[in-house]
This record gives sequence, structure tokens and C-alpha cells, in this order.
Amino acid sequence: MERAYLVKLNWLSCLPPPPPPHLLSLTISPHSPTPSLLRSSFSAPRSLSTKRSSAIQALMDASVSSSPKDLPVGLDAKTEEEYASLSSLLQEFTSIPNIDKAWTFKSNTGIGSQAMFSISQANLLANKRRKYALSANISKGSGNSVNFQWSPFPVEMTGVSTVVPSASGSKLLVVRNPENESPTRFEIWNQGHVEKEFNIPQSVHGSVYCDGWFEGISWNSNETLIAYVAEEASPSKPTFNDSGYKKGGSADKDCGSWKGQGEWEEDWGETYAGKRQPALFWIDINSGQVQPVKGISKSLSVGQVVWAPSTQGLHQYLVFVGWSSNPRKLGIKYCYNRPCALYAARAPVYASEANDLELKESPNEDSPVLNLTQSRSSAFFPSFSPDGRFLVFLSGRSSVDSGAHSATDSLHRIDWPVNGQLSSLKIIDVIPIVQSAEDGCFPGLYCSNFIPNPWLSDGCTMIVSSTWGSSEVILSVNVLSGDVSRISPTDSNFSWNLLTLDGDSIIAVFSSPVDVPQIRYGYLVDKEIKNAAWDWSDVSSPIFGCSAKVNSLLSSRQFTILKIPVKDVSECLTKGASKPFEAIFVSRQSKKNDVCDPLIVVLHGGPHSVSLSGFAKSYAFLSSLGYSLLIVNYRGSLGFGEEALQSLPGKVGSQDVKDVITAIDHVIDTGVASPSKIAVIGGSHGGFLTTHLIGQAPDKFVAAAARNPVCNLVSMVGITDIPDWCYVETYGVEGKTKFTEAPSAEDLALFHSKSPISHISKVKTPTIFVLGAQDLRVPLSNGLQYARALKEKGVEVKILVFPNDVHAIERPQSDHEGFLNIAVWFNKYCK
Repeated sequence: MERAYLVKLNWLSCLPPPPPPHLLSLTISPHSPTPSLLRSSFSAPRSLSTKRSSAIQALMDASVSSSPKDLPVGLDAKTEEEYASLSSLLQEFTSIPNIDKAWTFKSNTGIGSQAMFSISQANLLANKRRKYALSANISKGSGNSVNFQWSPFPVEMTGVSTVVPSASGSKLLVVRNPENESPTRFEIWNQGHVEKEFNIPQSVHGSVYCDGWFEGISWNSNETLIAYVAEEASPSKPTFNDSGYKKGGSADKDCGSWKGQGEWEEDWGETYAGKRQPALFWIDINSGQVQPVKGISKSLSVGQVVWAPSTQGLHQYLVFVGWSSNPRKLGIKYCYNRPCALYAARAPVYASEANDLELKESPNEDSPVLNLTQSRSSAFFPSFSPDGRFLVFLSGRSSVDSGAHSATDSLHRIDWPVNGQLSSLKIIDVIPIVQSAEDGCFPGLYCSNFIPNPWLSDGCTMIVSSTWGSSEVILSVNVLSGDVSRISPTDSNFSWNLLTLDGDSIIAVFSSPVDVPQIRYGYLVDKEIKNAAWDWSDVSSPIFGCSAKVNSLLSSRQFTILKIPVKDVSECLTKGASKPFEAIFVSRQSKKNDVCDPLIVVLHGGPHSVSLSGFAKSYAFLSSLGYSLLIVNYRGSLGFGEEALQSLPGKVGSQDVKDVITAIDHVIDTGVASPSKIAVIGGSHGGFLTTHLIGQAPDKFVAAAARNPVCNLVSMVGITDIPDWCYVETYGVEGKTKFTEAPSAEDLALFHSKSPISHISKVKTPTIFVLGAQDLRVPLSNGLQYARALKEKGVEVKILVFPNDVHAIERPQSDHEGFLNIAVWFNKYCK
């Protein structure tokens, strides 16, 4: 079959095809998107004939004029009109794209460089995120000026799971994961065409992990081998026929027999349901040969693989992270408290005198797999320096030791031996855990990932993104001296996210709650000066374009980061816990008629997470409707030092609730918010706080919204994928040792006292619940039980359940319908 691909797009190919009639007929369904949204999505391109366009418009108009009996349950004509208007506006916000990844390459001319951006955008009708790539040529002028010349159009990456360029930029791996029983497809591209294509059957392995956690794909130094993490092949299932068990099984489908279920296989919980064990493989891109890396214990789940530097005449090693499944697998998504270590496995290649990597016999099962970090309870995100002199990694030791699902990170270094002897490696601490930082000083490392090549040309300086209070910042870290510098601008409270390096320059995105993301280009003013300042240039980009209406609405808003003094300092056991916490306050630039806008209190989950001062589409949408936002980073949040974070476990439902009420009272006392119209929204632990607040402060809130909320720890502990979380957050650090699959009566009594449901008799706030039926973290029954109990009391309740959504409720249609209903709910009680 002839392969067709685009070098330059014809603009006509970007026009959507006319909508098929069966889609148009959906507009009369009460469960379909609103008529105004469909009109926007299906507007006829100018290339259609006038007659055809008129016919389509007539069908749309007919759908809009549906009779009252066709209105969705609970909607009157006035509310439907509001739904239509708000839905159209919400779509303008959520259609703003995201940059997921970026890479830079040396230009073929030797002048300047080239950048490639992987971008995603919500596609409501398909209920997926559309992925596409956009390229730019980067040239530098006089005075450190920089110019990005963008390609005319992006190219959609249909069916692509991930792309990984080789280090030189001469090759590109494109992975297409299978659907159903089809094979995984690997494509090797060069600048002009596909060089190779390999179909890897399910009998070898399943889908390649592209999840950002187990995910690991690494090219070797001469770009002939690729190591990667994929699902193990499906285990054999027992076969039965009308006589019972069939010996030897059957590879073919046979109408006279059936496959049994076999032994149940445990997975890693939320978002990993049904996924098989992550295992390590390599592929030779010349021959297409695929082999598993042998010698790895079956009890070890692997991820984040990188090739160790090649050494002439010696076997090559793969370094990867391993998580043990003994005694069981607990939920790992968002959980940095799962013990893990760095391992080295011998690869079946060695460096020859010609400096080529030669393929040898695959090592046998007895080949040693070495634990490189036995003295550490946690080690992940390995990265080798460009010259291979040392290996650096992050550690979540504080999370593992305390049981908190996320905490302050530390950074470590291993000097890599040139002789290949890995038996006695010394681990050197680079950045320790910061317990309590002085005002304005480095609060500790909170790093969610490393970019593929985070190194400056000196070979010892890494560039990373990290949380600093309520903002994301960019740091430079000298891994030899341990020096840490904040290099993103300090004169604003915007958040900065590192995308990639361009030599010794930086490409980053910055944004705020009221500023759509923009690209910035950073460079050292004088490389010869120690601690030299970084300068940041604006980059004109087509990526984050938004409508004039969105720009106009956001231009009238402002934000500030507030310091909120702790109310009861005498109760604080540590210095860090007594320091002020922060809240991001978003408001109108000037009061309307000298009256405060209604206030929405926004609460993050975790609880050991953080709300950052970056652009969040859903909350920017709520702000644009005329609400002030109070986004509270209560004590226990990331970014404020370890003592403040560890002050919360054992005090959930009390300390965090008090912090939120203190923040609300602060903005009321300073005159920027009114006590009469306050709503509250939160998800997960933020939902735990939301339902606690409406019970503990029942007269404070006129409306509430809870997304997959923790409402009853008693019923949650036996069915969640993280039962240990219930113990640690209830008991504190001792909960780590008290955790059991068989809670005692005393445990259950304490769980109940800590739960929002213990205060339900006092609740009178109208509350909307947004729930994902596939949630393994806070199962559906938790929110439903609480909502039904409120209904029994006569409290006004609305429940949305999305059958195919997990904990995050982030599928485009679900996210859209959820926040649309939340906006209408808040308008009903606050406006």
C-alpha cells in the first residue's frame, strides 16, 4: 500500500469535511452537546456550495427549535439558553491548545536550530485530545535577539502514541499502540520519509507505556538500538471444552472450546486498570529483532529506562527504575511514596574498537541485574550527563519514609565508573530535603519530571522545573557543587514551565491565572560570570491563540498571591508549620459599582499537591463569568518546605479546614470579598475539604461543587487502590505502620470521625457532585453515598456520573459537561 504523507500542507486539507447526516440528527438528543456548540462545530466551510450549506443550516435550525418536551431533564427554556451561552464560552477556553513536549535540533545549514513541538487540543466531538506537531526554525540576530519562523501549518499525528527523536535528531521513532489484538507499530523516520516499519505482535508484548511514569524509551549512542518499556505478553489462559479442562490448551479459536480466566493479575490501580506488568525490551532497528531484557525479577515492574554510556570493549548497561510488587501493588498514579530503586541490566551489546556497538548473544537468565541504590528507599528519573561521567536521579525518600503520597524531593549523583565495575558505587547528595526555608529562599525541590536532555554545555549544570510556593519556576542546578539558582524571573508571580533547551538557551512557557500561556526564550547574559543573570525574550507563536472574547474577558481580571498568617501558631509543632501559607486571589481589576464579585473558593486535591499560578482553563472560565477566585494552598501543600507539608497528616479534616476558613476570613476582612455569596469547589481531597466545609461551616457557603470527593473514609478504605493513604492522613506517620487490609473497630471509628459524612446532619448548602464511574482512587460509591444522604435531609443536590471516566474526569466531553453544570449551578445560587 502506498504511503502518503505531507511535507507542506495544502490549506484546503485543513477544512473539516461536511458533517454526516447521522451526526446532525444527534442535535435533538437531550444528551448531545448544546445546539450553539454544534452550530460552531459544524459551520459549513466556504468551499461548500451555497445550496449544500443552506441545507445543513436548515437542519441545525430545526434542531434548535426543539419543543419543550425535548428539553433535558431539569432544564427549563431559560436555563437551556444559559447552558447554550455558557457552553459556547467554555469551549472557547478549553480549545486553547497545550504544548506537551518540545525538542530542538541542529540546523542542516549549521546556522541556528530547529524546534519541534508536540501539541494537544481537546476534540469534543471525538471525545479525545487531538495531537499534532508544529515546527519552527530558530535564528539569532544581533543583541541576543531571537526569531522563530514557524511552519505554515501543524501536522496532525493521528493514531500516534508517542514520538521520540534520537540524540542527533537524524531519526524519529513513532510508536502506534495497538487496538484490540492488533500489533504495536514502530516507525523509524528520517527527514524525508519512513526508513523502517516494524509490527510487533501481542505474543511478544502489548502496548508501549506512554504514561509519563513507567514510560521509558531510549536510543543508544549509535542510534541502532532502542530500549523501551511495554506490557508483558498476555499469559496463557486455561482452555476448556465440553469434557472439561483441555490439556495443552489451544492457540486457535475453536467453537468447541473456550478460554478460562486463569489467575487474577493485580495492576497498579488508578489509570492502570487492565494493563499488564511493565517490562523492558529492546529493538534492533536494522533487523527489527525484538528481545526482552532478561534477568529481571518477575516481581519487579520497570520503567524510565536509559542507556548507560558506552565503553570500548565492555558490555553495555541499561539503567532503569524498578518497583517491587511484594507484598502487593498499591495505586501508583500520583503516589511517590512507593519504594523504588535504580537497577542496571546488561544489554546484549558491547563497544568494539571501531567504536561501533556490536550485537552479541542475549545474556542468559543468570546475568546479574544490579541494584544501584540499595541504601536509598526511593530513586527515579535517572539522567546521565552528556559525557557519561555521572548519573543523577531524584529521590522521594521523604514520601516513602513518612507515607505521604508526595513530599519534598532530594537530588543525588553517582560517579559512573569508566571500567564498567558497578559493584561499589557511592551515592553523593546534591540537593537535600529542605525542612523550613527562610522567606524568599529556596523551599526545596519539587520536580515532577526531567526533560530528555536537561544539561547545559558545561556538562554539570541541569535545568529543571520545580514548585516554589504557589508558582512553578525554572532552576539551574550544578550537580557537582550543589548550587541552586532560580533563573526564571523573580519580579512576577507567573508560573514558568521548562519545555526544552536550545544549546545553552531555554525554551519555556509562562502563564498566569489570567494570562494565556506564551513562549519565552531565555539565555545567559554573560556565560563567563558566575551566577550570571538570564534574559528572557518574547516569542511570537501561533500555538496559544484564543478568541477576542476570551482575551477581552481575561484583560479585565488580575491576580495576586496572598500570604495568609496561621491562626493558631501555638498548636504548631515545627517552625515550618507556623509560617504563613499562600492563596492565589483572582479578581476584577476594579470593583463594579463598588460591590465585590461573588467568591469561589478553589481547593486542590492530594492533599500533598499544589495549585500553581499558571493558566487553568476551567477556572479561568469561571473567573470570566464574574467571580473572584480564592485558590488556597493550605499547609500540607507542595512547595513550602517539608515541615509545613508534614504538619497535615493526622490532622486532615481539622487543620486544612481551619486554613481554608482563615483564608476566606482574610479576604473578607481586607474588603476584597463579601461574606454573602461564597461558593466552594474541590476534587478528591479538595472534595473532602469541600464537603467538610459545608458541614463544619454550614452558614458560610451558598453553593458547593465536589468532583470525586472523599466523603467517607470508612467505606473508602476497603475498596480504594490506596488504602494506606487513609491510614497515613488519619493517623499521621504512624499510620504507615498501622496500615492493614483488616482495619479494626478503633480504626473505623477514627476514620468516621475524620470524614465529612460525620458532619452531614448540619449541611444545608446546595451541592453538585461530578463523579467518574471508573474511579479506583475514590470509588463512585463514596460520593453517591454522601449525595444520597444529603437528599434524605432535603438538601438540594445534583449528581453527574460519567460512566467511562476515572479519577481525573478529564475526557473532553466529561470535563466540558462537568464544568458547564458547575457554572450553571453557581450562577443559580450566587448571581
